[in-house]
Amino acid sequence: MEKVLEVSDLHVSFSTYGGEVKAVRGVTFDLHKGETLAIVGESGCGKSVTSQSIMRLIPDPPGKIIRGSVLFKGMDLTKVNEPQMRKIRGADISMIFQDPMTALNPTLTIGDQIIEGIRQHEQMTKEQAKKVALEMMELVGIPSPTIRFKQYPHQFSGGMRQRMVIAMALVCRPEVLIADEPTTALDVTIQAQILDLFRDIQKETGVSIILITHDLGVVAQVADRIAVMYAGKIIEEGTRREIFYHPQHPYTKGLLNSVPRLDIEGVDLVPIGGSPPDLFSPPAGCPFAPRCDDAMEVCDRVYPFKTTLSKDHHVDCWLQDERAKLASITTTFNARL
Repeated sequence: MEKVLEVSDLHVSFSTYGGEVKAVRGVTFDLHKGETLAIVGESGCGKSVTSQSIMRLIPDPPGKIIRGSVLFKGMDLTKVNEPQMRKIRGADISMIFQDPMTALNPTLTIGDQIIEGIRQHEQMTKEQAKKVALEMMELVGIPSPTIRFKQYPHQFSGGMRQRMVIAMALVCRPEVLIADEPTTALDVTIQAQILDLFRDIQKETGVSIILITHDLGVVAQVADRIAVMYAGKIIEEGTRREIFYHPQHPYTKGLLNSVPRLDIEGVDLVPIGGSPPDLFSPPAGCPFAPRCDDAMEVCDRVYPFKTTLSKDHHVDCWLQDERAKLASITTTFNARL
């Protein structure tokens, strides 16, 4: 499958009065044409920083891309200048931000805001841009788009504002759409509608989607592949089936165990004990080791090698190392003796 985006060994840090926060520490992943890749993890694990780094929206200072590359159409987006990046943002790569109310300008009509993006990237008259905007509003399910076009954000419900933000992101037909917590603060009914909308738009336009979320219920409905992120690193990656039915990293298992199950009676939620590590001074070994019941001595000292479990399934965990498996077999055998 054709790759549309390649992120390799991305490191992002923030300079603060307390020191350097190493927010993203060697993130690597690919995005293929027409697929949805979900990046999941606890708040503060680096999901949003990763997505904003792809768009070059990290304020510098205090933020800085220390090293790594983001390849799109043969260009390394970490090295292009700001005028080039402005041509790419919105036209080739678009982003849906977490809060649709703050993403929209309360002093401008919805029509003015959606037209602004079109005229920034396309050579169109105002009337031509308006026609494209109305077509996109209709595509994302805005009722009476001609009337809504002249209204202000406060006249829209939360779900309608989210649809407008999606319309603004898609109006120039980008190849990549980054959706950062697109269903946060929406009730379950509207959430389901937004997820259905993503599926319909992907079929209609063929856009590739990076979905940033901590909600595994959302991921289960729309993701093709899942990257699990912890303490600035992607610690497990695989297809939706592999992650949900065959998770291998203890953190991934912890996330799944903490999701409410309505299909099975009498199953208690199992929270993940402890707290994430301090990213002012990240640990040398596995960052999840202090919270892991199965941690070994090596876990505290050395970061695990990547173990390939299948073509799409990879995990950074010493428990998957052949030497650890051999030691486990030997220990079990000796115990039986």
